[in-house]
Amino acid sequence: MARLLAGLLALGCLSTACAPPHPGSSLIVASKARIDSLDPVQASRSGQMQVLSALGDPLYAITAAGTIEPRLASGPPVLSAEGLRARIPLRKGVQFHDGTPFDAAAMVFSLQRFMAIGTLGYQFSDRVKAVRATGNHEIELELKAPFSPLPRLLSAIFLTPVSPTAYRSHADKPLNDRFVGTGPYSLSFFNGQQQRLTPFPGYWGARPANGGIVLVTLSNSTALLGALRSGEVDVLLASGLEIDHQQALHRDAAAGRLREGSGPALSIGFFSLLTDQPPLNNIALRQALARSLDRATITERVSLGMRPPLRQLIPPSLPGSDPEAWPAYDPAAARALYRQAGYCNGKVLGLPLTFRSDIPSDRLLALTWQAQVRRDLGDCLELQVSGMESTTAYDQLGKGALTLFFYDWIGDYPDPENFLAPLLGCEKAEGDRCAKGNSALSGSFWSAPGLDAELLRSSRIDGPERARLLRAIQRRTAAAVPYLPVWLMAEQAWSGRQISAPQFDGSGRLRLDQLRRLPEARR
Repeated sequence: MARLLAGLLALGCLSTACAPPHPGSSLIVASKARIDSLDPVQASRSGQMQVLSALGDPLYAITAAGTIEPRLASGPPVLSAEGLRARIPLRKGVQFHDGTPFDAAAMVFSLQRFMAIGTLGYQFSDRVKAVRATGNHEIELELKAPFSPLPRLLSAIFLTPVSPTAYRSHADKPLNDRFVGTGPYSLSFFNGQQQRLTPFPGYWGARPANGGIVLVTLSNSTALLGALRSGEVDVLLASGLEIDHQQALHRDAAAGRLREGSGPALSIGFFSLLTDQPPLNNIALRQALARSLDRATITERVSLGMRPPLRQLIPPSLPGSDPEAWPAYDPAAARALYRQAGYCNGKVLGLPLTFRSDIPSDRLLALTWQAQVRRDLGDCLELQVSGMESTTAYDQLGKGALTLFFYDWIGDYPDPENFLAPLLGCEKAEGDRCAKGNSALSGSFWSAPGLDAELLRSSRIDGPERARLLRAIQRRTAAAVPYLPVWLMAEQAWSGRQISAPQFDGSGRLRLDQLRRLPEARR
């Protein structure tokens, strides 16, 4: 383990003639996430977003309390009367890491570049028709329709501005191995397994509490666990760790051997049900399946109690949450529905269940549910479990090849719209079938008359009225069961006793700038 970590650190030293692994008060943060690009236009994975959140600033940020605060914006968006134009004042006195001043022209350059070539460019361009500068430190967004979650969308770190000077020759193509932004750290070294972040002396805000961050990638969960316990790394992110290792670290923290921090629970795990083909085109069978899932058993045996059961698609911390939208486990009611569909009386429904073979907890989840169904409803239902590698499964999902598939989803910014629209949105509906759109891409192919209009309306209103509509959409969806929520996941991190406890922002990202070596550890 020591040789592995030393080798990773040496990669950077050989290339940059760097100092020892712990120069000054720099900290080593480990995870399983390999970073192939630090260009915001390429960002789509949580590991990339985590690094970008330390190197760049958003226009707005979500605090740990869930409130919105201006960052590179100097105030909230000012909307026109019809809600189709939003003027955003920008902070003055900000500069990029290369010394280029941050202004409206730089923000417009970055947003237009993202709209043109961003992997997640649709998140912005689906809602924004045009971006223009209306002053040296003011931009205007022309919206395609009123959009109440606009500040939350503008908190997405993939919209962080980049220096027009540094990216001039990459306006239409990615710049993967560099990043020149406005954040509290600048990038001093990059490869897929290590990134070195140095405090930016010209940063407009509060300086980081540490002397720098070294982010390292280890692909093995056992190696990550050992590195933290041995003190070879200072902080460990939970993403990619096996559940039993996460539980072991949780126990270490409870015993005072480590420090622990948790972010908001913004990731959901669920089954997608193929609703436009037999046998699950029968709504009675889908409703029976919804009552056949013992979430409490799965949570305890598969996640060791670390992932709470979930009966909705919207995380509980967001507006429109409805904790009991989906029906609870009820084998008697399930049996009645299976019998209504012609099963249980000597006829067993065989249902293919596909899990992601490269995610250890997925296999255990599938086998646990299979065993639970065999115990409680074996004369009615048989789950036929098989694994498929994630990339292949995602490709097959939108082709209607997977009858019942488990995966997870985390919104790109914390708003209900970013959970419902990606699963329920439909561009072309044929009755209760979605022929084209997000619902088809997500593997359910389900829609309902007027549903898309309700989703659109939910993004145009705010406050209690919006929350009521979101709950109604969830209840309508739950009755049709195109998806079956299972559990809720929060990002976690652990640090050694000599390091401050990990803190997270409201978007679920570790605050690298808040990590510090404690005074007693220096004595």
